Amino acid sequence: MATTTVSLKLLIDTKGHRVLFAEAGKDFVDFLFTLLSLPVGTVIRLLSKDNMVGSLGRLYDSVENLNDTYMLPNLNKDTLLKPTSPIGCANVPHLLTSDRSTVKKVYMCGSYHRYVADDPRAVCPQCRYTISTEVTYVAAPATAEGSSGGGAGFVKDVVTYMIMDNLEVKPMSTISCITMLNKFNVTEVGALEEKVVHMGMDEGLKLLKASLESNNVLSNVFLCKKEE
Repeated sequence: MATTTVSLKLLIDTKGHRVLFAEAGKDFVDFLFTLLSLPVGTVIRLLSKDNMVGSLGRLYDSVENLNDTYMLPNLNKDTLLKPTSPIGCANVPHLLTSDRSTVKKVYMCGSYHRYVADDPRAVCPQCRYTISTEVTYVAAPATAEGSSGGGAGFVKDVVTYMIMDNLEVKPMSTISCITMLNKFNVTEVGALEEKVVHMGMDEGLKLLKASLESNNVLSNVFLCKKEE
């Protein structure tokens, strides 16, 4: 099981009370990239429909309250309310929920016919039995060139990444650090502070919510700064 806590180093402008950027490894970047693959129904459920901006919360509420008699008999409302995450996200740090049921599962025909499905109620077109034998997803092995970077997740482990306050991600370098300081007009080096923070599920949910509302995500989550 992937870890439920990751760490990252923040560079904070104490004078402006803002995070200039964060220095992080593969685990945090993998988590950020996973946000792009989350189904909308999962985002609404994680943030709670009452706190959603716009009308999607009401739409979610409508499906939740709709009587099953109005749904097609071969469908389950959980398909919309609790959609599963993509298979490739299985080894990414779980910073939003500990519910392992949200991980997508794959099933095969018990008679070993060459059919697979993501719903155990599916019927094999050859033997007519349900395709309900769960199989384990196996990620492709790392190549020799990137073996030290691991084969799971999205990015390589041999690189340190720079994450901006607005979640822009790029490889870390000395030149990029200097460029960022010039961009933010930082002239007082003494006003800069490094801080290592640990991110768990509470911070993960705050980051998801802030990413939908603000351009100062890291400042919002770790410095409690609200966007003006």
